Amino acid sequence: MNRNKLLSCAALVLASLAPAGQATAATQQAQASSAIMVQGFHWNSANYANPNWYNVLQGKASDLGAMGFTHVWLPPPTDAGSTQGYLPRQLNVLDSRYGSETDLKNAITAFSNAGIKSVADVVINHRVGTAGWYDFTNPAWGTYAVAAGDECNCSTGAADSGDGYSAARDIDHSNTTVQGDIKNWLNNRLKGVGFSGIRYDYSKGYGASYAKVYHDAMAPDFCVGEIWTDLNYSNVDAHRQLLMNWVDGTQGTCGAFDFTTKGLLNQALAYNEYGRLKDSTGKPAGGIGWWAQKMVTFVDNHDTGPSESCGNGQNHWPVPCDKVLQGYAYVLTHPGIPSVYYSHIYDWGLRTQLKALMDVRKAQGLTSTSTVAIQRAENGLYAAIINGNTAMKIGATEWNPGTEWTLATSGTGYAVWTKGSTGGGGGTCTTVPVTFTIANANTTLGQDLYVVGNQTQLGTWTPASGFKLTIQGSGANVPWSGTVQLPPATAIQYKFVKYNANTATAAWESNAATTSGNREATTAACESSTTLNGGNFRF
Repeated sequence: MNRNKLLSCAALVLASLAPAGQATAATQQAQASSAIMVQGFHWNSANYANPNWYNVLQGKASDLGAMGFTHVWLPPPTDAGSTQGYLPRQLNVLDSRYGSETDLKNAITAFSNAGIKSVADVVINHRVGTAGWYDFTNPAWGTYAVAAGDECNCSTGAADSGDGYSAARDIDHSNTTVQGDIKNWLNNRLKGVGFSGIRYDYSKGYGASYAKVYHDAMAPDFCVGEIWTDLNYSNVDAHRQLLMNWVDGTQGTCGAFDFTTKGLLNQALAYNEYGRLKDSTGKPAGGIGWWAQKMVTFVDNHDTGPSESCGNGQNHWPVPCDKVLQGYAYVLTHPGIPSVYYSHIYDWGLRTQLKALMDVRKAQGLTSTSTVAIQRAENGLYAAIINGNTAMKIGATEWNPGTEWTLATSGTGYAVWTKGSTGGGGGTCTTVPVTFTIANANTTLGQDLYVVGNQTQLGTWTPASGFKLTIQGSGANVPWSGTVQLPPATAIQYKFVKYNANTATAAWESNAATTSGNREATTAACESSTTLNGGNFRF
């Protein structure tokens, strides 16, 4: 039985019960996203005084935009009882150790001017009092807001819906007053200063359904949760199942940081065990192997890795300092939405190498749903071809994809090659990336979804030779997506086809409202890409 097909049953049931007109998934988590996020702080950023951290970021916004980032994850914006902001105190006060509310607005405006959207670090699992353990002000809450069983022995609230957090009071999110105040904070205070995305801190501390409630109130462009749990390397599937469960609990509205991929990269890079990056079905072994569209990948962040240099910061679960670029060669070529750590860009002096990898991702049209064909995964070597137009390897063992490929960028222990790219500024190319997405195919067991059309890469109207899409989630009514290289500036015709390779049976879409009866489009010119959102399968 195919385990992947069973992962999201709960989400499908919940979706069928959802009221019409409810908020949909955050934009980036609902498509074949080309977003790249930068984590715009490290563990010591709150200690900067003159200039403060928001002022530092304001000065970096233009350069980060030039690098190609689309989103920036900013630190917790509220008044807090801790230096780094992870013990929130007065939610509606947006002055913090990172700077004043005015400084925050100025930084967000600078990012917006550079084409970068701002994602707020939303810490709502817990809260501290203004002067004591639970005298909550601005907004004011009573002991009804504290989940039963909290260490304060003060609670009159309902049971906690997730894991406990001993350093602060666990919040009862079933309380309507709590919900209303958090919604107001997100939708008015945070959106009011320019935030358009959510990064949920300590997401395992409360039910995923509440993450959806708050998502729907804010309607963010980007939504991701932090589900960081212990990884048993002997049972990796259980770890990535927790990521799937949380995404399902939000009814697919939010994604999750791919801590499974993070942990596997740690092990591969530290112990030369690159075989861990491939699962038993031949797919990437992290969360991206099961539901890449919903995964945000990363090498290190403010908690897991060092800060300004290898020896300082949190260092709770770091990639080896000398293997950081190998990690980025993986996440910046693979599906999921990559996140890049500020410290690696500026403090570690890796801007040039990181931009080279980001340039490949952009030029080759790689997205959160790109396909991966793993070529080698063994001690000393991992090699893969992504979307058919990008090849990469990490590890000390030599490997290359062949003479038809061009080396795009390389360094110690990593290399990336391209072919059929969108060109290097001369305006000439042989192919451009075209991403096909369909929201609902209603497939049955054994069926896969293909794009079949009038191009060789689309099978020349032969389903068995068409372009096979990748399921984004599980079940019958979930999106399928994939990116294929097609000739530039070319009129194409195509249909989506449900095809069972075992029985060689094909179920074609009904005709479209076009002269040909087929879906019709024109591919982009060189230096660009095309995304074709197909809506639902036409019966």
